[in-house]
Amino acid sequence: MKLLDNKVAIVTGAARGIGEGIALKLAEHGASIAFTYVSEGSAEKAAALEEKLKGMGVKAKAYRSNAGVFEECETFVNDVMKEFGTVDVCVNNAGISKDNLLLRMSVDQWNDVIATNLNSVFNMTKQVIRPMMKAKSGSIINMSSIIGIRGNAGQASYAASKAGIIGFTKSVAHELGSRNIRCNAIAPGFIETDMTHYLKEGAAADDFLKKIPLGRFGKTEEIANTTLFLASDMSSYITGQVLSACGGLNI
Repeated sequence: MKLLDNKVAIVTGAARGIGEGIALKLAEHGASIAFTYVSEGSAEKAAALEEKLKGMGVKAKAYRSNAGVFEECETFVNDVMKEFGTVDVCVNNAGISKDNLLLRMSVDQWNDVIATNLNSVFNMTKQVIRPMMKAKSGSIINMSSIIGIRGNAGQASYAASKAGIIGFTKSVAHELGSRNIRCNAIAPGFIETDMTHYLKEGAAADDFLKKIPLGRFGKTEEIANTTLFLASDMSSYITGQVLSACGGLNI
């Protein structure tokens, strides 16, 4: 059974990693996919993903759009509405990290992370709630992080942005619940992606693994499966929640 037949899903930052895995998983369950990428260097990967999604029998289109810029989000969602007709699911996945000790962190490093990770969630949610309110239905899924819950040395900007997403998610759930629009967050732990590859190298890897009760890093498909659950009617009575997919790291 396909859980998202005839649904349209937006996934930001989907040219690689978790975002790519989410786009593929939602398409596997019948959703048409509109996804974003930012840099020219990601254009080839985005085009390849678009073709792969189309090969799965769903409508798909890649858009070059910076989720951290409000005007670009407005243009993007307007274009999606013209092309796809509606938005049923929005996965706010775009994110970066620029780790540094607070003493050494520059204002630009701070602002870049907040803009990409937190402002982007406001920008996109602001745009998609209009069609969702009109349809009286929708699922918004915001990608937070276990670091937004527990913090981590050298990641003050990343932790602040991801913690902000949690407060935003809960507030939106309060505001839009009466319109049958659900808003939830996922807090991944250490997932095997290009962003975290360095954590698996050297002696530091053993220290990380000792802190995870399941004793391993997560896989992108496991975050994609969690996203599918929150996107589908399987979670129809769940809103305002933070689902930690972290192997028990936050116990």
